[in-house]
Amino acid sequence: MGFPGAVALALSTCLAVLATDARAETVLITGANSGIGLEFARQYAARNWTVIATHRHAETPPTLTELSARYPRVRAERMDVSSEQDVLALAHKLEGVPIDVLINNAAVYAEADGDPFTQSFGKFDFPLMDTIFAVNVKGPLMVVQAFYPNVKAGRQKKIVSISSTNGSLTHSPPGTNAVFYRASKAALNKEMQLIAQDLEPDGITVVLLHPGVVKTERFFASSRKFNFGTADNPAALDPASSVQRMIATIDRLSLRKSGHFLRYDGSELPW
Repeated sequence: MGFPGAVALALSTCLAVLATDARAETVLITGANSGIGLEFARQYAARNWTVIATHRHAETPPTLTELSARYPRVRAERMDVSSEQDVLALAHKLEGVPIDVLINNAAVYAEADGDPFTQSFGKFDFPLMDTIFAVNVKGPLMVVQAFYPNVKAGRQKKIVSISSTNGSLTHSPPGTNAVFYRASKAALNKEMQLIAQDLEPDGITVVLLHPGVVKTERFFASSRKFNFGTADNPAALDPASSVQRMIATIDRLSLRKSGHFLRYDGSELPW
């Protein structure tokens, strides 16, 4: 005996939704409450992905509360990437959850007031160096190691770390400020190049992406405070444009690119 038309239609719709849920990809983004990380969360959410958006604050930031309200597939989770306890706690909470794309985005550039000159020779603030390396270098390593089983269980099996040409040894931007930050990105590049070799047998692609010069909050704050003259930089990208291009590049990634340092558009960059 068949179902009445209305019931059959409702059942069909329900099964279609379940099928969509089963196919839905999942992305985990660190430092997702502002800047590039928040834009990644927005764009993946708009694509109907499950978005695990992490932040380091005691309370969920308003940006993620608003995004979660708009997109039910967005879940905000607290995780300070410099804290092994935090990283392991979230990994335990997400045990068995496949992650298709893991994006190491969280990073520290300078002091809270944005002063890069505490990273200049003769003015080095070494406690700041400890903080930058804990977040930018140790953090991604802990995150990758903790969530490796989740990525291995995913379908896309991709790990992306947001780097910078500031970390390139052969083609670094001019100037000698921001020593700690630049050194941290060089270290990030090298560690992920090595991790790529370890994870290749599992079919996991590991890449580094340079987002370009992006007009984030930090970009404008630094331009105003130190008169860098970059606020009107015609080459600077808005976050939406940079992230849109990076997501397109992530979509195209394959194992043959594992261990490579790429620009937002997928072109190769020198180490």
